[in-house]
Amino acid sequence: MINAEMARRHRQVQLVVGLVYVGLPLAFLGLVLWMASTAGSAAWLGAVIPVAMLAAGLVLRRRHRYQPQLWGVVGALFGAIAGLVLTLFPVALGVYWLAFLFLPGMWLGMVIGVALARYAERVLLVPLEPGLADTPYELGFRLRGVRLTTLTLGKSTVSIKGQPVLRAARSGLTSDDLGRTYPLSKVTGVFEVELSGAERLKFPISLPYAPIGTAGPAVILQASGQDWVLPTDQAATLAEMLNRRIAAGTT
Repeated sequence: MINAEMARRHRQVQLVVGLVYVGLPLAFLGLVLWMASTAGSAAWLGAVIPVAMLAAGLVLRRRHRYQPQLWGVVGALFGAIAGLVLTLFPVALGVYWLAFLFLPGMWLGMVIGVALARYAERVLLVPLEPGLADTPYELGFRLRGVRLTTLTLGKSTVSIKGQPVLRAARSGLTSDDLGRTYPLSKVTGVFEVELSGAERLKFPISLPYAPIGTAGPAVILQASGQDWVLPTDQAATLAEMLNRRIAAGTT
């Protein structure tokens, strides 16, 4: 059951997520309509892009509301489109000097979108508490000493994924090689351990970069006959979250 603190965070987070997915397109639409109101009827066609973005935001918000990893991507995309169009659209109205600001406008919009998304993530994840396991959010954990690799704890699955890079492509690694997902029902053990840094780490996926052994806390996750050794400074919290979600799925 979600406690009062997690419920408060959830409300605040979803308000900010709504600003990213719906608020940005609405502000974009309002500015375009304001600029078009000073020109002829043909200028109203400029509202097509923000209206399409608003429709996409309404759909994506329902799909992404519990996926923090995607908020920044959408915020950057929506902000960049808004900044780009708002600096180029005035050309159709006879105002040409703003077109020279299309790159700063695009970057400014991107920064605003990403900043809102990052704020929502901070509200949700800082401080990271085990009570988040009782919420439907997908929670990502960076692995210490393993570049470009993330562990994602979903509501009913756990996955580990390395990011595709040029080195992986040259090695012939596919997306299936770089990622693995198991249902939590297949997890048979979760143990918190302390690494010395001398261990040879093994993962159920191919890594674009060799892992670097580091001393510190880690979680051993046993799933489908395989042992994952997951170095993370948040090992205690991750282990408790895994056990909570496993228990929730078996009750």
